[in-house]
Order: sequence, then C-alpha cells, then structure tokens
Amino acid sequence: MSRAVASTLILFGATGDLAARMLLPSLYGLDADGLLPKELAVVATARTQQNDAGYREHVVAALRDHAPGGLFDERTAERFAERFRYVPLDAQDGDGFQRLAEALGDEAGEVAIFLSTAPSLFKPTIDNLEAAGLAGPNVRLALEKPLGTDLASSREINDAVAAAYTEEQTFRIDHYLGKETVQNLLALRFANILFEPLWSAQHIEHVQITIAETVGLEKRGDYYDGTGALRDMVQNHMLQLLALVAMEPPASFDATAIRDEKVKVLRSLRPLTPERIEREVVTGQYAPGAVASQPVPGYSDELSRQSATETFVALRAHVDNWRWAGVPFYLRTGKRMPERRTEIVIQFRQVPHSMFASRGARTVPNRLIISIQPEENIALELMAKLPGLDRGGIRLREVALDIDQPHAFSDVRRRIAYERLLLDLLEGDPTLFVRRDEVEAQWQWIDGVRAAWTAAGMAPRPYAAGNWGPSAAIALAERDGVSWND
Repeated sequence: MSRAVASTLILFGATGDLAARMLLPSLYGLDADGLLPKELAVVATARTQQNDAGYREHVVAALRDHAPGGLFDERTAERFAERFRYVPLDAQDGDGFQRLAEALGDEAGEVAIFLSTAPSLFKPTIDNLEAAGLAGPNVRLALEKPLGTDLASSREINDAVAAAYTEEQTFRIDHYLGKETVQNLLALRFANILFEPLWSAQHIEHVQITIAETVGLEKRGDYYDGTGALRDMVQNHMLQLLALVAMEPPASFDATAIRDEKVKVLRSLRPLTPERIEREVVTGQYAPGAVASQPVPGYSDELSRQSATETFVALRAHVDNWRWAGVPFYLRTGKRMPERRTEIVIQFRQVPHSMFASRGARTVPNRLIISIQPEENIALELMAKLPGLDRGGIRLREVALDIDQPHAFSDVRRRIAYERLLLDLLEGDPTLFVRRDEVEAQWQWIDGVRAAWTAAGMAPRPYAAGNWGPSAAIALAERDGVSWND
C-alpha cells in the first residue's frame, strides 16, 4: 500500500545514546543529501528537562562527534537543528502526551513515531499516544528492539501495539536489515543466475554466520545480564541473516513477498531437544584476558557480581525443508572476541572427481564470504593453477575474486544502516522491517533452545577474553569435519 511521506517525525529517547550515535547522524546525512522532505519537522522527546534551544545545541554536539565522515559542517548542522522541537515527557504522564500532540499542531499530516524506550514503557507509551490522538490512520510507529524477552512477553508487546496500530502501521526494527551488504545478499542471490541454481543442499555443504564483538558490557550491564547472547544477538540479527540466506526466491521485491518467504524459513527451523542440546549448542562467558593486546576484566568483574548469563553462543541449526535438508547452519556470536567481525560463509561442496589428483594437485571447495562489518565485501574463493612448467606436478591454489564494496562503489557514500530505515519509515515502506509473525517465529525457536539447555542443566563455559569462545565451540564444528572461519 502506497503511503504519503511523513511530514512530522516524533523521536522518543531523543537524549539517549542511540539517538546521538545513530539516529541524529542518519537524519543529518539524509538532510545533507536532500532526501528529507523540506517541510519535515522533528519533535524530540525524553525525560530530560530542556527547551528547544538546549536540544538543538545537543543535536549539533552529537553531529560534531558522530556525523558520517567528511559530512559535518557547523553551519549546515545548525540549519539542520532548526528542524527540531523538544517536548519533555514521562511515559507515565498522560498530560505530557497531550502537550506532545499540541506541539504537532492541527495539521501535522502524516506522522512517523520512532519509539526507542525500555520495553516496560512500550504499553503505557502506546496507551498514552492513543489517548492523545496519536494513533490514527495517519500515524506509523517504529519500535526499536528488544521486543520482549521470550514469546509470551513479545506477544504482550505486540498485542499492546495492535490495540492502537494496525500491522501496516507498525515498523519493527532490526538495524542489520538496513546494512548495505545484507541487502546486497538479495541482489547476489536473485539478480544473478550464476548462484541461485547452486543455492541448495546439492551444492552447499554448510553455512557459517558469525557476529563477533570485541567489546564487553559498555554500561549495559543490567540489560545484558537479563538477556544474554542468545536473546541479544541470535534471536534477531542472526536469525534474520539465516532467513535471508535460506529463503526461497520471492515473486517480487515488496514487503509481503519477502517477509512471507522469511517466515517459512523460520518456521522450518528444527527444534533443539534436551537430548541433543549439548551436541548442538555451546555457551560461554568471558573471563579476564586481553583484546588488542590490552588486558580486560572478566564478565563477572565488569558486572561486579557472579552471573550465569552467557556472553557467547555457538550452535548448529537445521532448516528442515527440501532445499536445505542435511545442510548445517553454524551460528556463532560472542563478546570479547579477538576481532570485530560479522560475516556469512557459504561453503560449497568438493568437486565429485578431481582430474588433477593424479598430477599431485589438491582441490579445496569453493567458498563465498559475505563480510558485513567492519568492512563490507563479497569474496568468491576459486581454485586456479599456479603459474609454472609443472615438471614437479600441477599445483592449484585458492584465489579470491573480491567485490571490494568501498572501491567498487567509490562514487557512492556508504550510509549508516539507520539512514535507510528512517527514510523507509518516513516513506511508509515496510520491506526492511520485521513483521509480527517473523518475531514470534524467532522467539518460539529461541524459547525452545533455552528450555532445552535449562532441562539439560547447561552452564556457560569460561573462555579467556580475546579468544574465539570455549574450546567446545571448535569441537562442535569439528565433529562434522568443519573449521570455523577464524
């Protein structure tokens, strides 16, 4: 359904870290490129007591620190900040929402709301938005994660949203879907006849998805300790990446077609049982160690208390459908890893017969490596003959065909993921947002994993910070003859 472009954006959590690092710089980048509607007004709100002028100073200061490389200009930032008004607001205060509605005026037009608050405040915020007349057909609502801690709490949040907003008005954010290389995965698969005929169990041996972080808690101790790696990373980002890798070709590039195919994958994930969980999943928690040659404390030291929360998860998943039968998907995520890295590795099968073996040559299966961060790149590793006269036998070597994204598209600015998501929100395009049935399918599988490891009495294994998790994670893959792409 085509929607009018929003003329008002309401930004909840406007004084928070996400706004300073991502949302304000993203809006500024769009504004600098002339992509924001000229008449767009931004109403910022948070509990902090300040006026319009004070918040505009905050906007400029945030851009000075976090604007996309080379884009910051003091006068341009000050002009951009004039778009903003500020309304102090407590989510529990209904009168504050009336003041918010009054700040929009009688002709606010299409309104987009970006809700970045604690999940416990979602329901009172939505109830008060509705009471203030900010839930009509001209309003769309974006929700920043976390959307619950399990299926039951996710349904409570979604029910609260659905009481005021239709599914078409609801935009659930997974910022990974705004990353250029993640979107390029769709182009790689469905705009090139080269790959799609090979994209199945017949030609692919396994898939690896890694999201590695070097950081620890970063002032998120209370939130993270109640969440853990499985719910913080696997439930949303990793399962979305898995769904994009494994989905069937959609009929068209629109929200319904793409999300229908992703849901089919998520519903095809094989449940993990207590009897199998210790062979399929490894959890860990970082101990003191060193990252980038600098000593770092262990998780319990950072938290200042003992905890059984996992900071690392490695697991083997299966998509039980015709295309992927028998292909393991290895997922791995953790904090205090040796390097920051997000990547997808597609491991193709070995050639059925090597004509070069009798001449001493060894072949290695092809790999497609899709690097998402910190550098965006797509590399296809192929076998090639080593130059020479071959008197000692033929020698083959892996060579990589790189699509070096920054150089291949050097004439195009690399955008923050939120730039795409905010622009799509303003324009009412839900394609890169997550539908309710997707979220609930993800939680249903994750709840099954947690229930299985609780029933099996699993506890996180310690690993020294600066390592790739517990040694059991290596064994998880090596039992299948697989090595992680370290």
